Amino acid sequence: MFFRKLVWPMVVAFCALCAAAAWASAPKPSAVTPALIDAACKEGKVTWYTSAELELVTTIAKSFEAKYKCISVQVERSGAERNFQRIGQEYGIGIHTADVIDSSDATHFILWKRASLLAPYLPADVVKNYPAQYRDPDGTFAIWRATLSVMGYNTKLVKPSDAPKSFADLLQPKWSGKIVKAHPGYSGTILTATYAISRDIGWPYFEKLAKQNVLQKQSANDPPGDLGRGERPIMADGVEYLLLHEKKDGQPVEPIYPSEGTPIILGGLGIMKDAPHPNAARLYEDYLFSPDAQQLIVDMGNMRSLDARIKEPAGRRPLKDIKTLKDDPAATAAHADEVKKRYADIFGV
Repeated sequence: MFFRKLVWPMVVAFCALCAAAAWASAPKPSAVTPALIDAACKEGKVTWYTSAELELVTTIAKSFEAKYKCISVQVERSGAERNFQRIGQEYGIGIHTADVIDSSDATHFILWKRASLLAPYLPADVVKNYPAQYRDPDGTFAIWRATLSVMGYNTKLVKPSDAPKSFADLLQPKWSGKIVKAHPGYSGTILTATYAISRDIGWPYFEKLAKQNVLQKQSANDPPGDLGRGERPIMADGVEYLLLHEKKDGQPVEPIYPSEGTPIILGGLGIMKDAPHPNAARLYEDYLFSPDAQQLIVDMGNMRSLDARIKEPAGRRPLKDIKTLKDDPAATAAHADEVKKRYADIFGV
């Protein structure tokens, strides 16, 4: 994306002046101890750069402050790409404001790790209750939240029996002019999904889909709203948690988990190497991976937790029952420019 081309050289230039960190292995799992709490309380503050929904992250921050009254949480909420840009600019000129950072685009953590901007830290909860493939081998980040890029339909305009069940179904003539989808050149979620689909299903799928007179939107946030308003009866892709928000608010929408597999979108979280409040950052990361915070992510945020202890709301299909297409952040980052160019060529946008 443009932000990466503009800002990433600044980060690399800055890190060339630093001694590159090299971690031979992940740190030992760290539990919350009285000593950590005392050190965090002396710092008294933690700054969180986040791309999750403001209402959700504010609730999580307040729940942490209620538990640890000696520490205040400063929430800095913006889009994932904006936060990526901000970190690049700040570190490029030697400003260190962020303590903890999360991103809905897991490729950001690949790049931050390569630039030695992350501090290794491994909460005990992550080791005990999260699958090993969802944490960095060197302990610099772990997957804090997940969502899916789902298909969907408007239940007032399409009968359940007639709704598409697969990506292949979207290519049927009856759906021509009735599909809305987002663009991988603007959305990290759709970039991840597009790479996964092109890898596992193939680019010919997109070539055929482009002939279906698709309503092309930019953000992955757009199609769920368009679907709820009935602007198009079928959604080819979009963020699951927003579609579930629409459904919870009474909109006539229903997600579709395609039979070929649904792209899963992983959101990482870690601590900045030069965090101004390192102990409060560690305590806060521990809390964000705790059952209390993870249940809020699922119940309030309509996202998915990778912690097996967390209960899914009644009526929602459990993540374990959904066939998913693998999210590979490193490969997505490596193929990003190729994916965006090929998609733009195919769709003409």
